[in-house]
Amino acid sequence: MPHLRKTLLGISAAALLAVLASLPMQASEPDGFTVPVTYYKLPNGLRVVLSPDPTAPTVVTAVYYRIGFRVEPKDRTGFAHLFEHMMFQGSENLGKMEFIKLVESNGGILNGSTRFDFTNYFELLPSNKLETALWAEADRMKGLAITDENLKNQQGVVGNEVKVNVLNQPYGGFPWLWLPQYANENWYNSHNFYGDLKDIEAAKLDEVQAFFKTYYAPNNASLAVVGDFDPAEAKAMIAKYFGPIPASKLPSSPDLTEPAQQKEKIASRKDALANRPALAFGYHMPPRNSPEYFAMGLLDQMLVQGDDSLLYQELVKKRGFAGSVSGGINTDLGDMFDYSGPMLWTASLIYDPSVKPEQILSATDSVIESLLSKPVDQATLDRSVTKLRSNLYDSMTQFGGFGRANLLATFALFDDNPARINTLEAEFRKVTPELIQKTAREYLRKTNRTVLEIDPGAKPAGTGGQP
Repeated sequence: MPHLRKTLLGISAAALLAVLASLPMQASEPDGFTVPVTYYKLPNGLRVVLSPDPTAPTVVTAVYYRIGFRVEPKDRTGFAHLFEHMMFQGSENLGKMEFIKLVESNGGILNGSTRFDFTNYFELLPSNKLETALWAEADRMKGLAITDENLKNQQGVVGNEVKVNVLNQPYGGFPWLWLPQYANENWYNSHNFYGDLKDIEAAKLDEVQAFFKTYYAPNNASLAVVGDFDPAEAKAMIAKYFGPIPASKLPSSPDLTEPAQQKEKIASRKDALANRPALAFGYHMPPRNSPEYFAMGLLDQMLVQGDDSLLYQELVKKRGFAGSVSGGINTDLGDMFDYSGPMLWTASLIYDPSVKPEQILSATDSVIESLLSKPVDQATLDRSVTKLRSNLYDSMTQFGGFGRANLLATFALFDDNPARINTLEAEFRKVTPELIQKTAREYLRKTNRTVLEIDPGAKPAGTGGQP
């Protein structure tokens, strides 16, 4: 996550990750991959996914809690992100920042991030240090060091992060933070989830303690272990360290549904630090895991992913409006698989000052109209499946197997079925040209679109493409 992952720890191991990311996955047949999946639950409700892979002598341990940006106190925006920082401040047997030292001193790296529907923590370590990672993760799940000193310290850290990444950064919240606030109506989907400074500063110690006791419990979490390990040994260690942790009484889930949008929305923001205008537009997504959802995944490939995409060809190559166009489903905050609530498909570009927003939208509409008017040809559909398949399997090898752990943990958390990882390709292959057209007509209509224009306040850096 480009913005919220700026808390990355152990960056010195980047070279190791680059090597690990290039390693192949286990192939079950020439045409595809089968990911080993063992799934079970502890009596306290913890969802456990084991996926052994002996390719490299490393192991990823990932713990996901089903609490993210959406479900945070209404007068405490940024609370979920603040709590992510608190998780590194010490636990029952590890002092302040000792978790980080423990992992790095054993040759590993670690990170944590906050997303729409979960907060996650992971470690990549040599295989013989799996027990170390499991013990440490269980230790902070069992009892976090929530002190007034730690809270005040992290309020300052998170406040500075908001200033650096958003308030004092040109295009800082564009479009990942700002567009959902204009496109959505339900507060849970439309508030400033990175946090208003006044809300971050107002957080109280008892609120943090209650948040931890409620949401950071085994029955609200999943654990994924991926890499070179023995499943039987891992099961025994997981039972030993996580088994005694008590479950919590979870509150009922709030209503996250978003009313159907019936009219195009157009919003504008002044960015005093930006030196070129920018434009983003988003369309509400179909329900997750529906046939139309998979069709939108392929429409995303056709429209905005890669230099062969329709919007790149039209807006960049043909018209020269900008030097690039980017976008996707859950872009900047994950991917199309690791969320569970309402979502947008978005596209954005920073463009030449001589261009008008109306020109970009008109050109975009002409591209989308070609998808509405008739079914795409089979060759176009096949190419989009190939691109998506390539990106999917590549993502599974990222960070030494963290990409695979991410899918397994979120599928366990949201679907109670991490084995879905092995059926994704088949779901996309079911999509027909007719379903592509039907989905485009229903979800890429202008009345389902929100447009965000960025009015630059800084002196232009010159003319021609994107800076």
